[in-house]
Amino acid sequence: MSSTWTLTIILLVSSLLTLLPIVTGDENHHLHPLDPLTPSEINQVQTIIKQTFNTTSKDNITFHYVGLDDPDKPTLLSWLSNNPSNTTLPPRRAFVIVRLDRKSHELIVDLSSNSIVSKNVHEGHGYPLFNLEEQKLARMLPLTYEPFIESINKRGLNVSEVDCYGLTEGWYGEENSRRALKFTCFYMNGTTNFFMRPLEGITLVVDVDELKIVEYHDRVRVPLPKAEGTEYRWSLLNQPLGDPHLNHFSFDQPEGSGVKIEGHVVRWANWEFHLGFDARAGPVISLASIYDREQGKYRAVMHRGSISELFVPYMDETEEWYYKTVFDVGEYGAGQSASSLAPSADCPPNAVFFEGYFAGRDGKPVHVPNAICIFEHQSGNILWRHTEAELPETVTESRAEVSLVVRTVMTVGNYDYIFDWEFKPSGSIKIGVGLTGILGVKGAEYTNTDQIKGDVHGVLLADNVLGINHDHFFVFYLDLDIDGESNSFVKNNLVTKRVTNDNSPRKSYWTVESQTAKTESDARVKLGLEPSELVVVNPNKKTKPGNNHGYRIIPGSLSSISLLSEDDYPQIRGAFSRYNVWVTPYDKSEKWAAGQYVDHSRGDDTLAVWSHRNREIEKKDIVLWYTLGFHHVPCQEDFPVMPTLSGGFELRPTNFFERNPVLKVNPPTTM
Repeated sequence: MSSTWTLTIILLVSSLLTLLPIVTGDENHHLHPLDPLTPSEINQVQTIIKQTFNTTSKDNITFHYVGLDDPDKPTLLSWLSNNPSNTTLPPRRAFVIVRLDRKSHELIVDLSSNSIVSKNVHEGHGYPLFNLEEQKLARMLPLTYEPFIESINKRGLNVSEVDCYGLTEGWYGEENSRRALKFTCFYMNGTTNFFMRPLEGITLVVDVDELKIVEYHDRVRVPLPKAEGTEYRWSLLNQPLGDPHLNHFSFDQPEGSGVKIEGHVVRWANWEFHLGFDARAGPVISLASIYDREQGKYRAVMHRGSISELFVPYMDETEEWYYKTVFDVGEYGAGQSASSLAPSADCPPNAVFFEGYFAGRDGKPVHVPNAICIFEHQSGNILWRHTEAELPETVTESRAEVSLVVRTVMTVGNYDYIFDWEFKPSGSIKIGVGLTGILGVKGAEYTNTDQIKGDVHGVLLADNVLGINHDHFFVFYLDLDIDGESNSFVKNNLVTKRVTNDNSPRKSYWTVESQTAKTESDARVKLGLEPSELVVVNPNKKTKPGNNHGYRIIPGSLSSISLLSEDDYPQIRGAFSRYNVWVTPYDKSEKWAAGQYVDHSRGDDTLAVWSHRNREIEKKDIVLWYTLGFHHVPCQEDFPVMPTLSGGFELRPTNFFERNPVLKVNPPTTM
């Protein structure tokens, strides 16, 4: 091999390595105090806790959450401002929830001292996350349960072709509760799309602490939906297949990637942020700041952003369906449910991947390969442009928009949820969600809509298959620190005015009347009821003309709120879905909109409850909660796999810069 080729390969490998994140793995050295727990630290937590509880039995103690206990905000901000060399980190601590003797124990583990510094037994309502292993173990129980086998045999089916899936029971006013999953089952036999073949009428309840079936019902029988037409695997699809021309695209970066990653700190264009991973929240964006070239410094925008909850209530009150009102983040975990992303399919060829780790049932680390991808994205959109045709010689200036996307996919049962955090050089952050996967369907006796009498709670999609009406409510936690922590929430209401003088032929106009929210009740917003712009401002920082530095919230297409009655039990637990926007004062303990313990919760520890304290929020360190909602009436195009439905919202700078921050972006080059 020639020296030229050797040098070329070395340079290529070196350039590729610069794109890869530094996976901390078993290293104990950290570049940043917000770095997620490493596998060795998760093992360390397990060892400390088992020694503390003096237990070695794998079944005696179970782990349900192990995550970084973030440093207190003042401590973190002090570290950022006073320790630029990043040599002395705040104490590394883990927040842990374990189950022992049917009780939930909260622990804070100090990793530097190998000790537990805080213990608490949860005495309130609700239970912690279900771990994956107990879900799998519970899922196998029906297949060896004699009454269930008898029901399958009576239907003339083969139990070896049956699979079951459990959902949480919820809470419906009962005084006592149990940590349980309620299972419904499905028939494969010719398809991997078993969610489209429900065995309607059979339900089993499994006590997950005891891992035994405690209830069994075989109430009704309806025809089993066919396997025909449910296949989605490319290798097994029948002709005709799709248009091959859709695949004739490529992505080319002749000058290489602009993404720079050091540990979990990501730098791109004028953005810098920290990227974490959590068993419950999935990706966590922290310390997002943007470089202001005129001021010559990075300016704070968002201290922390993550998904807080995903509430999915189905609209069927019958015995086999009424309880299907899941809280996917608080009951199953976005990080635990993260899917490994497929290169060149889930993410483009230029993507860089991050690994994810969380603690399993036994406290040992579970690895999620390719849990997060980051990529530069050029959609063909225009960043800005203008044509001036009034001059003797026409002038046209145009700039192509390139953005940076942080993506993850959460798969809970039949649904796949795509989460995108998109950073734009203009200063905007777009939060996008995509809904795809398999609908929740119900077996039915109908083969044509003419046969339907009364309310069937959904839409007939195919022979004997009803797609059930349901909602999706995504609640995002956004701790915005616009140029610092002292922020206010402002509603710029657009108000119609009548012209009252005789100097104008106009009869009306609209103007802006600003209202600064004093307390939490002032800040609750149902989008679409009245025209207004919603802005988080720093009243202590002003532009040269005197405008407050700010970021406004631009709603997207999915902005529905709940239609359930306020006294309905699922709505009591998911009361945050009554409004699209909430604002609360920062409190480290208030991260989860449905509360810390969501399974069998009673709605007494939620965003709605905290907000009813009506605390002051003007010129405070505040958190904005945005609820992105969608009422889903299924349609036949959703069968057998749903094409991605996308929506989102945008955080856009408003009087944050003195002028257009991307005015001097390089013009596009032509090949």
